[in-house]
Amino acid sequence: MRAFGKLTALAAVTLATLSAAPALHAQDYPSRPLRWVVGYPPGGGSDFLARVIGNELSKSLGQPVVVENQPGAASVLAATSVTRSPPDGYTLFSGDNGSLVYNSALFAKPRYDPVKDFAPVGLMARFPLILVVNSQTPAKTAQELFEAIKAAPSKTNYASPGIGSPHHLAMELLIEKAGLAMNHVPYRGAAPAVQDVLANQLPLMVADAAVGLPQIRAGGLKPLAVFSKTRLAALPDVPTLQELGYKDIEAYAWQGLVTVTGTPAAIQSKLTAELQKALANPEVSKKLLDFGLEPIPSDAKALSAYIASESAYWHPLIKARNISLE
Repeated sequence: MRAFGKLTALAAVTLATLSAAPALHAQDYPSRPLRWVVGYPPGGGSDFLARVIGNELSKSLGQPVVVENQPGAASVLAATSVTRSPPDGYTLFSGDNGSLVYNSALFAKPRYDPVKDFAPVGLMARFPLILVVNSQTPAKTAQELFEAIKAAPSKTNYASPGIGSPHHLAMELLIEKAGLAMNHVPYRGAAPAVQDVLANQLPLMVADAAVGLPQIRAGGLKPLAVFSKTRLAALPDVPTLQELGYKDIEAYAWQGLVTVTGTPAAIQSKLTAELQKALANPEVSKKLLDFGLEPIPSDAKALSAYIASESAYWHPLIKARNISLE
């Protein structure tokens, strides 16, 4: 009995020590550089956001935040590599519409589970989406454009940065709601897609504000409508699609921050607090707004809820339109 009692006491001490380990680890966190994985090439909006926020986190955490670009396969390569990382808070990931919502419906056999494999930290920012046409396109309004498309079904081609991109799915949503028939021409990224619309190789596309606004201001693109719930401050005269009668249309390209499932709760909470503090910095906010991003700070619970609501919104469309990356 005494031996059993000693073993029980020893087990209790061991369990107490083990349960205290995460707390001690969290107190020391971070004690080395953090790695921030981005599933897109350098120079784009996702990369810009990660570097701006990462630089601010680096200042407040006292450790470098190193951005690591892993482009390819609609961010699947980057997402999968992150899920294989230790759950210690030292690997962060820019989760977006694609990696956290679309991919689980676009792939018949997804390589990861966006809910089970990632621990949410919080939302960061979103790109407003704009329906644009080449400046030489005769249509002066979205209604005129839709009438022209309906007059010649399946004769109009539209560009996008790629299959399954927010821009592509926003246009497919519009096609569904407005009863249009168009042909999708996917590109490898926003830049080549915009260039061909500017060159009038294709008449229209959905552009995000970061890429579209400079070309709109330069006169190469003409904005006809925005997918936001309210008008954009940068385009006060351009109506929303909801104003035009399409009440169910609202779409953005958005970014959230996640880490690996199993990361200690205290570390997750610290990351959330630091992210919110970074987004509240006026200098950071100005940089994002100047680039065409809208900061949307939140906590982990809000990001989880947003992923769920976005999945419920977009998965039926992906299936109905038979959109696939396989």
